[in-house]
Amino acid sequence: MKTILDLITEEVKQAFVEKGFDEKYGKVTISNRPDLCQYQCNGAMAAAKQYKTAPIKIAQPVVELLQANNKFKEVTAIMPGFINITVSDKFLADYINQMSNEENFGCEKEQNPKTIIIDYGGPNIAKPLHVGHMRSAIIGESIKRIMRFMGNKVIGDAHLGDWGTQMGLVIAGLRQRKPDLVYFDESYEGEYPKEAPFTITELEEIYPAASAYSKENPEFREEAKQITYLLQNGHRGYTAIWNHILEVSISDLKKVYGKLNVSFDLWKKESDAQPYIPDMVQYFKDNNYARISEGALVVDVKEENDTKEIPPCMILKSDGSALYNTTDLATIVERMKLFDPDRIIYIVDKRQELYFETVFRCARKTKLVNEDTELNFIGFGTMNGKDGKPFKTREGGVMRLEHLIKNVTDEVYRKIVENRNMNDEEAKEVAEKVGVAALKYGDLSNQVAKDYIFDVDRFTSFEGNTGPYILYTIVRIKSILSKYEEIGKKLPDNPVILPASSTYEQELMLELTKFNEALLSAYNETAPNRICQYIYDLANAFNGFYHDTKIIAEEDDKLQSSWIALISLVLNILLTCIDLIGMEAPERM
Repeated sequence: MKTILDLITEEVKQAFVEKGFDEKYGKVTISNRPDLCQYQCNGAMAAAKQYKTAPIKIAQPVVELLQANNKFKEVTAIMPGFINITVSDKFLADYINQMSNEENFGCEKEQNPKTIIIDYGGPNIAKPLHVGHMRSAIIGESIKRIMRFMGNKVIGDAHLGDWGTQMGLVIAGLRQRKPDLVYFDESYEGEYPKEAPFTITELEEIYPAASAYSKENPEFREEAKQITYLLQNGHRGYTAIWNHILEVSISDLKKVYGKLNVSFDLWKKESDAQPYIPDMVQYFKDNNYARISEGALVVDVKEENDTKEIPPCMILKSDGSALYNTTDLATIVERMKLFDPDRIIYIVDKRQELYFETVFRCARKTKLVNEDTELNFIGFGTMNGKDGKPFKTREGGVMRLEHLIKNVTDEVYRKIVENRNMNDEEAKEVAEKVGVAALKYGDLSNQVAKDYIFDVDRFTSFEGNTGPYILYTIVRIKSILSKYEEIGKKLPDNPVILPASSTYEQELMLELTKFNEALLSAYNETAPNRICQYIYDLANAFNGFYHDTKIIAEEDDKLQSSWIALISLVLNILLTCIDLIGMEAPERM
């Protein structure tokens, strides 16, 4: 289904052509002066130069032709040559009715669906998720949902950090605490226990303690390095502990991510890429992609037209050990082999841009990816406290993500209990959904690359551009539809939405027509904030209509049925949109 802008543009372009002008001047946009008109065309201004005449002399004959078109209520030429357009109420209602009957409300999906991998997790094993993990998770989840909605095959990968010295430190710390565990008995040949010898709480205590201890004790640090080496070379006991760490950590990660409505299709790990490294390194050497620089193996990625310094991509350190670059390149090799994606997207802190630029250039230069494979870096800004600095706890530490979720949920619960008549169990259930919505909408309504201030009072407000306001609007519509059924009425199978009978109804219809543009914009720009802005505008338009219209008290059944059909469409579109940003609506608030 074409967007309403495309349909109007087609009519205007045809009018330009019929009057002897190039159709390119007939492009129509949403009016920047809604008090004057709904849509506008400024093409006559640009055409004046080509046709060497005043813009108004181009606009006027085009307008005269369009005035006879029954799709338009009013078309005027305004000096020096603007064309102002207001569509007919019937054309607008017909478009809305078509939307309500089309799959996905007429949103046209990707004509050539792609296989897309989104890397949007990045948590480390044996460590709790903290607030720094939140943006990657919820931005990535939303982009995944938007791209799936548009018809693509999308694979979300958590990409766990489970390799390197941190694993050695955890195992060394565990041996320090529990030296008699069977995993440390080199002579043991039996089966290792299926149950982990630690809980997630103990595991989360071990790493920071071991890390701090290693800084003061060089011999312990060396022990951890040796354990890391033996683990990476298949030590039986250490491998068994490592598997326990993975199992316990992933179980906890799924629980916390689940609270945010975030899920992954793959729980791939850095270690999964390790088997690909030796062949990849040899391939770089055999094809003269890599050179030795001060003992290290590097690939030059600087290009002639670079205006800034781009460092080489280091593949192996002088001691022969791998780096993050190596693992990330090997992960690309693995992804190409297993999934042959058309596009790989990384959702990472924007400060990592140069690093990923280096890795992407290396992957392209060495032909690890196909020529048409897209490698995209989407860098996000930081979530800051009211002091403008990265968000911290009151004690100055990094806050655990589950604690942040609880703090926001508790604040919503407090507001619900203060202002609503609801039993405690229902209030807690509602607070969980509304709290997550407050957190996610507060984040996603900002442009991805921008830093923003985390303000729990503003985010949890039931008024203004917030998650709770959006959910409250949805609950209000549900309540009206329930009351309609309570008075013994129900919508016919094929309800018809009548032309608008008020300015508020017309404005609501116009907002509905913008759904397709909003989705396409969010999709093309990988920008969830476009969805948030649309949701807010649609919610505002509905609330204006609601306050102006006595829907349940209306005595004209045909008109009332039309309004019920209209707000049902609003509800379905709002529910679709909040799902795309990972929010859920309660039945009441």
